[in-house]
Amino acid sequence: MRIVKQIVAYLLWTVLSFILGIAYMRLFLGPNNVPEEGLWYLLHLFFEIGLIQVGLWGGAIIAFCFIFLDVLYLRNKLINNPKKTIIRLALLLIITVMIAIAHYILEKVIDVI
Repeated sequence: MRIVKQIVAYLLWTVLSFILGIAYMRLFLGPNNVPEEGLWYLLHLFFEIGLIQVGLWGGAIIAFCFIFLDVLYLRNKLINNPKKTIIRLALLLIITVMIAIAHYILEKVIDVI
């Protein structure tokens, strides 16, 4: 039962990571100002699909880093800490910011992506 509880908890953290990845891409790309009528509909659709696809990949990277750090380090340190959920959420946000900075540097500064 303990293993099932941990798997469900990590699934919830992974879903939150995906949401953070899509939210970051929404902030990075800005609003979709392309009209939905006529031939512009394809461009509008590509914008939304790109937002979700790249956001999900970013969320997967965030989830992998978070789960890796949680399993190897954080779980042992937070055994009797009453604020472990807040600390994990803060770690998830810090990882998101670090991934966002790395993505921005690779996309805009170095122009690799």
